[in-house]
Amino acid sequence: MSTCVTDEVSAGPRSTSGEPVDRHERNRQRYVVVLLSAVIGMAMVLRISLFRYETTDYLYYYRQWYEFVVEHGRFAALSYEFSDQNAPYRYVMVLVTLLPGSPLIGIKAVSVGFELLIAFFAYRITALRFGPRSWVSGVAALIVFLLPTVVLNGSMWAQGDAIYASFALGGVYYLLRRKPYWACVFFGLALAFKLQAIFVFPLLLIMVLLGRVPWRALLAIPAVYLLLDVPALLLGADPGKLLTIYVRQTDIWPKLTMNAPSIWQFFRGNEGMDSMRVPAVLFAGLLVLVLCLLVLLSRAEPTDTRILLLGTVSVLLVPFVLPSMHERYFYLADLLTVLLAFHLPRRLWFVPVVVQFVSLLSYLPFLFRAGDGGEPVDFRILAALELAVLVVVVRETVRQLRPGVTTACPPG
Repeated sequence: MSTCVTDEVSAGPRSTSGEPVDRHERNRQRYVVVLLSAVIGMAMVLRISLFRYETTDYLYYYRQWYEFVVEHGRFAALSYEFSDQNAPYRYVMVLVTLLPGSPLIGIKAVSVGFELLIAFFAYRITALRFGPRSWVSGVAALIVFLLPTVVLNGSMWAQGDAIYASFALGGVYYLLRRKPYWACVFFGLALAFKLQAIFVFPLLLIMVLLGRVPWRALLAIPAVYLLLDVPALLLGADPGKLLTIYVRQTDIWPKLTMNAPSIWQFFRGNEGMDSMRVPAVLFAGLLVLVLCLLVLLSRAEPTDTRILLLGTVSVLLVPFVLPSMHERYFYLADLLTVLLAFHLPRRLWFVPVVVQFVSLLSYLPFLFRAGDGGEPVDFRILAALELAVLVVVVRETVRQLRPGVTTACPPG
């Protein structure tokens, strides 16, 4: 008889179907519902309390886009090149103008809505391991919803990273469900909203190479992307500018790092830095290919835990090595490290703690800058911590890919 060896926590005993629930159990369930509602309510109040905060991003970008849309007839504004965002986010901006209240509240409310979608997929991903009725799945969703960077990103900063991240998390969920076409549809939605969705694409490439995702399923990604551009094109948007928007975005930020805790924090000089951008992109691609080769040579079955490990490596590795990354570009890493820790709590419980600590300190100089800003912690220290976490996750991935290591078994 084989033994299932795992680092995962137990989902706990399950009640027998049809067994009557006594009064104490009913009271316990009632208390859980009340406390859960109180936590969610406080989380929403916390977000609302940050709604009036205005960042320079809002003042110089989002508010001006909002005003442009209103001045040019809302949907008719889609024929103009008024934003550096792709067409789907422009649709969101048009819809925000139809909401009551100020543009600041509307923009932030949209982000909160997609944060709820993130929590939903976090619950569903964890429920694949522990069951939909397990308290563990609910805790995972609450932790993700309460992450400081998730709260600050949307409710304080007015950023829309929750939009693409929710769809990317949905793509991971459908990979775990063995529904490759739905996974690619969600990855296409994520890419249509933000180029940063590519951070999880190495995982998708590995799944294709392992035969988990058929090559033809990848066609859903450009299909969804192009389909979402159609309304703007029909309204008169320039197809050349719209379809090359991500190419033009890569030239906006010439610096090697924009407050990201990446490898480029160790290169503080200016001499010859421009010439490093192309080699940096090629180096990132090389590391992704090495990761793919490692997985193929291991011949390991892509279990749920291994898929989450590979996805976490992807969203940590790619923004850590690529140039011109912002501090917000580790948003997916903030999310996936939490879900991974629920699969391997004894070995990786500290990983989301460190990643969240690094991401939060990376946010602070922009959100609370005084004068010309400043770093609460030397960013080279933050980059070193991020690198340490990456090494730990890669080492655990290598361990899990070794023959004979069982990473998942049915709960209970």
